[in-house]
Amino acid sequence: MRNSPPSGWPQAQSGLYYRDAAKAIDWLCDAFGFEVRLKVEGEPGEIIHSELVYGGAMIYVGSAAKAGNAAEPGREFKSRQASPLDVGGRNTQSVCLFVDDADAHCAQARAHGAVISSEPATHDYGDDYWSDRSYGAYDLEGHSWWFMHRVREQPAR
Repeated sequence: MRNSPPSGWPQAQSGLYYRDAAKAIDWLCDAFGFEVRLKVEGEPGEIIHSELVYGGAMIYVGSAAKAGNAAEPGREFKSRQASPLDVGGRNTQSVCLFVDDADAHCAQARAHGAVISSEPATHDYGDDYWSDRSYGAYDLEGHSWWFMHRVREQPAR
């Protein structure tokens, strides 16, 4: 059974955790074009919860668990929330977004210090599929991102 999301909410969201979540929120807005929908701050520099939107997409950004801090009872899962900086730069996911122009978006991201992991290129999946122009980037703490725009739609079947 599928449930529809509440009005104004996307069907899926992803959460990302940063050592300096407040700085990351500002950077994600400047470099990647997100807008802050909600930001809940805790102790100085701590982001309890935030919602950043890009078109119809939404991500959560929060503070990574600090080593040695005990999680509050009933919220032990928070002790596993980490920035890639906390795990040797490794990623277990990549956030992917459609943008209007992957080349222009890449230039903006690069100008704000994004590490471009894959330069903009057109990927054609064959006449039976579609073609996208995309690039890959790492943000200021090493989260993996992909941005793309559709070049050719998949033919109707």
